[in-house]
Amino acid sequence: MKSIPLARAIALLTPVLLLGGAYASQYIGGLHPCEMCWWQRYPHMAAIPLVLLAYALRGRACVSALFAGLAGLAIGISGLIGLFHAGVEYGWWEGLTTCSTTPGGGGADLLNQIWATPLIRCDVAPWDLFGISLAGYNGLLSGAAALAILALLLKARKA
Repeated sequence: MKSIPLARAIALLTPVLLLGGAYASQYIGGLHPCEMCWWQRYPHMAAIPLVLLAYALRGRACVSALFAGLAGLAIGISGLIGLFHAGVEYGWWEGLTTCSTTPGGGGADLLNQIWATPLIRCDVAPWDLFGISLAGYNGLLSGAAALAILALLLKARKA
């Protein structure tokens, strides 16, 4: 039954690495996220506690597999959002019709923060590599990870 431990490992590493990359690109690289970028992060944030439960319950293989599968489902949802976002960036379909931004912090200086916060468009890729945007990479990597988790869990079920 090595399939379930591998599924759990993929379900943990994928959101940790992709969220780490997203936050590094934001805070180190200066690529501020748009609203749809945030939408992609939320399922990854949900996947982490789910897979941690899978690890905590690894003595009960069926329950552990269930939580790993739920984490895989969350990862897959992030991937689908990423592919949708990439399609918006490539102009294949329309996404949000308004720009979004998130001011940081609060307090008396809130108005100045709002004015200083950059407007981030969801239909413009701020970065790409080989013609694939960050949203596209999230879609590809998260989708592949979700399929791998599902395949591993189905393999364990048949064993």
